[in-house]
Amino acid sequence: MKIGIIGAGFIGRAIARLAVDQGHEVMVSNSRGPHTLTSLVASIGCLTGSAEQAAAFGEVVVVAVPLKNYREIPVAPVAGKVVLDANNYYPERDGHMPELDNHSTTTSELLARHLAGAKIVKAFNSIRVNDLERDGLPAGTPGRRALPISGDDAAAKRTATALIEQFGFDAVDAGPLAEGWRFQRGRPMYCERFDIAGLQKALADNDEEHVI
Repeated sequence: MKIGIIGAGFIGRAIARLAVDQGHEVMVSNSRGPHTLTSLVASIGCLTGSAEQAAAFGEVVVVAVPLKNYREIPVAPVAGKVVLDANNYYPERDGHMPELDNHSTTTSELLARHLAGAKIVKAFNSIRVNDLERDGLPAGTPGRRALPISGDDAAAKRTATALIEQFGFDAVDAGPLAEGWRFQRGRPMYCERFDIAGLQKALADNDEEHVI
């Protein structure tokens, strides 16, 4: 599968490395241009390009940019595609966004509004990069770590689940995209380690009235 990654920070690079290791073709992009990513070609074995090129290249596109830049993600090249949203909201970095501060929407719903026509799945936002790189285990391993996803398209969620499982984790469906608040930054279970049963309970125990 071809995977385009928009954002070459820690999470974007980790996903690129894991995907290449699983035999996927990967193109990574950032806001500064492919000439700043030459080291990735040698260290990971991926391709590099502009955001437009990565969006067009990928059958699946991963968005891992500072949330304040979400409106810069190319719209037309991802129409109809699965887009995995790894973003989190940091007001001190992104500036205050009233819709998020008052909990009237979620980070992934903001992205979905911008990328109308794409199939957004919230994924890979609730794990630290070091854990993403080292915690993967074979399927069936007792206590294997589980990662949450949310989205409105069942087929897109199956694609996200398959990729998560290839990386060595179980996936837990937290429901539609609007339920992504359950594992946003600041929630009690954010970046905590759970197996399937533990993650299902942690997601269910969340109280929307006490969103942080």
